Amino acid sequence: MKQLVRRIGRSLAFVLPLVLVTTGTLAVAKVSWAPPATADVQSLAAASDAQPPAQPAANAPQDVLKGRLLRELAAKSPAVALNDLERTMDREPSLRQFCSSLARELGQAAVRKYHGDVHKAMSYARPVCDASFAAGTLTPAN
Repeated sequence: MKQLVRRIGRSLAFVLPLVLVTTGTLAVAKVSWAPPATADVQSLAAASDAQPPAQPAANAPQDVLKGRLLRELAAKSPAVALNDLERTMDREPSLRQFCSSLARELGQAAVRKYHGDVHKAMSYARPVCDASFAAGTLTPAN
C-alpha cells in the first residue's frame, strides 16, 4: 500500500508542474495584451496629450529627510546625521523602508566629504539600518 501511495505521489509531482506550466502558457497566449483600437481610446490619448503638464509633486517625506541629513553631514559630521536618522526611524516608522538607502547615501556623502578617505568615513559607521552606512562608504557614488 505504501509503495502505491509513493508511486502516485511521484507521478503527481512530475505531472502537476507540467500541467500548470502548460495551462499558464496557454492562458497567457489567449489574453489580448494590446488595447483595442477604438475611437474612444484614441480620443482619450489625444485629450491627455492636450492637457498642460501637471505641477511638480511636493517633495516626498523621504526626500526631505535625505536633504536634511545630507546638510547635517556636510555642516557637522556623519555621526550627527546618523543619530538624526536613527531618531527619525524611531519616531516615524513609515519611513523605515527608506532607512537602508538613506544610510547608504550618507556613507557615500561621508566619503565625498573626506575627499575619498574611506577609512575616515568608515570610522563613523554604526549598525544603523543594518550597517548600510558602512556599505555606502565602500560603494562608489553614482
